[in-house]
Amino acid sequence: QVQLVESGGGLVQAGGSLRLSCAASGRTFSRYAMGWFRQAPGKEREFVAAISRSGTSTYYADSVKGRFTISRDNAKNTVYLQMNSLKPEDTAVYYCAARGGITTMTVDEYDYWGQGAQVTVSS
Repeated sequence: QVQLVESGGGLVQAGGSLRLSCAASGRTFSRYAMGWFRQAPGKEREFVAAISRSGTSTYYADSVKGRFTISRDNAKNTVYLQMNSLKPEDTAVYYCAARGGITTMTVDEYDYWGQGAQVTVSS
């Protein structure tokens, strides 16, 4: 099993930046593809970004492409989401997730989830 703990959320003005971190337990972190998802009030959870087990491949939702960067440090069992040029519509609870196997962008294909981190972008 993998336990995931997000940190780094908060309140920021539009145009600002935040970096989310997700720390994973266990010694097999490099076996898991990692993803970031978000859920705004009244909306379904949606894909934001994903990264392959080695970190060589990354994927982004069109809405964040060019503004967000996903990365990972397998030595530290941590995945990051650098968020720049934030917009009010980025306001949501952000979740990191892990899955064994290949990287996907589908919510239902992830096996382990963190508790979420609130990101609020004011206009």
